Amino acid sequence: MAGRVRYSAPTNAAMDIEALETMIERGQDSAMLRLTLGNAYRQREDWEQAETHLRQALTLKSDYSAAWKALAKCLEARGRRDEAIQAYESGLEAARTNGDMQLVREMEVFLRRLRRSSD
Repeated sequence: MAGRVRYSAPTNAAMDIEALETMIERGQDSAMLRLTLGNAYRQREDWEQAETHLRQALTLKSDYSAAWKALAKCLEARGRRDEAIQAYESGLEAARTNGDMQLVREMEVFLRRLRRSSD
């Protein structure tokens, strides 16, 4: 088998990102699309791209609590704790306003852990 080149199909995440980017190029932009794309980049640990798309989701819909949570996670992964805390706080406010109680509970736990770890 020496000298054989092995074909590696693109991963689902890579194909998903390409399809999502194509949708944006076609003008089908939305907060949900940006959240999905941001989360796909987070899975690849491409923090810069993830943050860009998550912030765009929040530009399109400022009270999108799931996008706030994802942004906070992204900022936390990048070591930007103060910004992550602010994002969790904004996400909590949005989640409470929208009645997203599951997200309220999740973000309260993440925020509490983050604050304890930075003490």
